[in-house]
Amino acid sequence: MRWALVKVCLAVTTMVVVAFAVPLGLVIREMARDRAFSNAEREAAAVAPALSITTDRDQLERVVASAGSDAGMAVHIPASGDTGAVDLGRQRAADDDIATVRRLGRASTTEVPGGSTLLQPVALSSGEIAVVEVYVPEAEVTNGLTTAWTVLAGVGLALIVGSVAVADRLGVRMVRPAQRLVEGAHELGEGKLGARVPEDGPTELRLAAVAFNSMADQVVQLLANERELAADLSHRLRTPLTVLRLNAASLGDGPAADQTRAAVAQLEREVDTIIRTAREAKPQTVAAGPGAGCDAAEVVRERMAFWSALAEDEGRKVRVAGVDRPVRIPVARADLAAALDALLGNVFRHTTEGTAFAVDVHNGEDAVIVLVSDAGPGISDPEAAMARGRGSGSAGSTGLGLDIVRRLAESTGGDVRIGSSVLGGTEVRIWIQLDGREPVRRGHRGSVRRRRPGKLVSTFNRPRSLP
Repeated sequence: MRWALVKVCLAVTTMVVVAFAVPLGLVIREMARDRAFSNAEREAAAVAPALSITTDRDQLERVVASAGSDAGMAVHIPASGDTGAVDLGRQRAADDDIATVRRLGRASTTEVPGGSTLLQPVALSSGEIAVVEVYVPEAEVTNGLTTAWTVLAGVGLALIVGSVAVADRLGVRMVRPAQRLVEGAHELGEGKLGARVPEDGPTELRLAAVAFNSMADQVVQLLANERELAADLSHRLRTPLTVLRLNAASLGDGPAADQTRAAVAQLEREVDTIIRTAREAKPQTVAAGPGAGCDAAEVVRERMAFWSALAEDEGRKVRVAGVDRPVRIPVARADLAAALDALLGNVFRHTTEGTAFAVDVHNGEDAVIVLVSDAGPGISDPEAAMARGRGSGSAGSTGLGLDIVRRLAESTGGDVRIGSSVLGGTEVRIWIQLDGREPVRRGHRGSVRRRRPGKLVSTFNRPRSLP
């Protein structure tokens, strides 16, 4: 916008300068010409009184010399009676031009080599018409014209430069507040809640800055209220957790009792983490830098060891593949564990006892795929299941678990897709990008995802079987 304003101002000022400078330059040229011929007329008028008195050659020569223009002045006196024609000075005009002026009795100018001549008729005492010729060189006609035009061009250029400078300052005054508003919007969009915009500049931009700052304050207040609400709601869980912990302590010994007590302890830790995160206003998922993250294979083995005990109690067949060697991913250990728990919890919650499930980890050059599949009834509407707060539509389904998985994948530039597994139920594919690209939104449905030659290829319809 700044350069656009400067260009407009430059064009307008240039047109104005040209519109005034060209006619003014022509006027200056005409004034210089009029000045030169006015001087010539004065010189011719100085000789006219002498011609009306005498036509003596010697006296006229003295008069012409006293006028100071003997080199550029000529006097042409026609013959009269016994007196012959008298010509003083150098004749430059043609005889026909002189005869025409003498016949018409009017002054005239004519072009001659090197300049122009003024032919001025003068009446003699004898009744004849003499002609005074005054030579006006071209240099005299253009005397001072170059200087005047140079000054005029300099003034026009100064006006253009000055107008551009003023337009640039005005553009800066308009553009800077707009740039600060854009930068503030970007910072707020990146999560910098302290971003504010100075409330200055033109009235419209100042009002926009006021509105932006008010909106940012409201966003901060809403987020603070949301954090407080999350912390309060999480704190309410402490009372039932305390009861569960006391009841679990009275279960005695045995694998089931130990698992119950471990689950209650983990639940208490998760509630504490939620409260601290809400109070401290820290995000739950932090982007991992170089060397950070976790071993996906180790996390899968750990979580499957936990869920396998429950699966054994319910008579479920379990298969785990691809966890025999380390698989590094740019995801925090706790986040991956929470995502796996959400998916495996859905298997136990939404399928009947005895339903088999499997977890596969595929390690590629630029991505890692974690597949969680089951032999349950499947999900009729995958897109609705991925919608936060909606779920699959079955009892107890909110969609928050799948939303946690989706946000984890998209934080790496990957995505999550739901399809049909060869076990006959649902397959959830978590695509975790390893090359650090910006997160992108992708569709949730689809059966095939193909990569470049030599890269990882993942499909939902890959044959697999449970042991």
